[in-house]
Amino acid sequence: MAFYRLSRITRSLHSRRHRYSFVSAVDSSLHFHSPQLSEQGYCAHFRRHLYHLFEFSGNFHSKNGFYNSASIGAYHELLRNSCFSTLASDGKGEESKNSNQNGGDRSWIDVYLPEKARPYAHLARLDKPIGTWLLAWPCMWSITMAASPGSLPDIKMMMLFGTGALLLRGAGCTINDLLDRDIDTKVERTRLRPIASGVLTPFQGICFLGFQLLLGLGILLQLNNFSRVLGASSLLLVFSYPLMKRLTFWPQAYLGLTFNWGALLGWAAVKGSLDPAVVLPLYASGVFWTLVYDTIYAHQDKEDDLRVGVKSTALRFGNSTKEWVTGFGIACIGSLALSGYNADLEWPYYTFLAAASAQLAWQILTVDLASRADCNRKFCSNKWFGAIVCSGILFGRLF
Repeated sequence: MAFYRLSRITRSLHSRRHRYSFVSAVDSSLHFHSPQLSEQGYCAHFRRHLYHLFEFSGNFHSKNGFYNSASIGAYHELLRNSCFSTLASDGKGEESKNSNQNGGDRSWIDVYLPEKARPYAHLARLDKPIGTWLLAWPCMWSITMAASPGSLPDIKMMMLFGTGALLLRGAGCTINDLLDRDIDTKVERTRLRPIASGVLTPFQGICFLGFQLLLGLGILLQLNNFSRVLGASSLLLVFSYPLMKRLTFWPQAYLGLTFNWGALLGWAAVKGSLDPAVVLPLYASGVFWTLVYDTIYAHQDKEDDLRVGVKSTALRFGNSTKEWVTGFGIACIGSLALSGYNADLEWPYYTFLAAASAQLAWQILTVDLASRADCNRKFCSNKWFGAIVCSGILFGRLF
């Protein structure tokens, strides 16, 4: 009898689902309608009632020695149709949002690349170019600043460094995923990465890392001897950075030392040596800039970081984050101004620097540190900060 009632209720709901947004169509059969219940409460109450009905039916049939799978299908069909259509839409929206955060959206990698190449492209984050931009901009600043007054920067050198930034960023992501594969499985944002999810084995990751480093070596060998030594020395920072989150609350500072090595290397590649009065303030400005954008970025994972026991400046600063990153932002702009002054850049540079200051201030003042989406949006906007500074150096050198 219970199964008969379930089947009838299911058919009734299925036929009326497009005419009614709620399940009041079955109230007369189930005798539990309460007008005082909210819509969500009503739905939950309806589910509980069905569960008890199904449990009774299951016990009845288990005692009689058989298992009716059709009744289970009817039960699930009934539950699926037993809420507001608006509630179902909200659920799908939440699922879609979670999918976006977890990297579930299809990118150009999934559309255009062969299936076997896709995990490697995801491992190198080829579908997320913001990391390459953040690594490339300090190189471009330095190369442009090293140009002769009234001259354009060395275009070939900029292309080499742009390609090198793409390769080194991919290598850094591979190293990070290899060392953090146990942690990544516990963090919502990273659990679907190729190595953490098991799509690629650690051995495959190591082989891919070797391939990227080999290509990077080809870029490095096209530079002068001084730049080769200086560039190779950055690998110590690249390989050790992923360990810093286990050792200190300042891994973002260490990332700044790593990501902005190009501020030194770009000048050396053009000049064959370093001018400390120019490149050290430029390098420092990049480190302070990284402390701004990567602290904002780290707020996306602060709950997961606490749970798995890794450290970050987001956890170190807590509610004082905006005060700290404001200080870093001021230090970044001040260092850029000092570097430009020592490099004898003309007045257009300072006009662009004012615009870059406004962009950085907008990030800091408007970011919602409790919103993962807004933190990521502000983080990605830093490609425009880098572009504004580079444009200022270019026009400051041309005038």
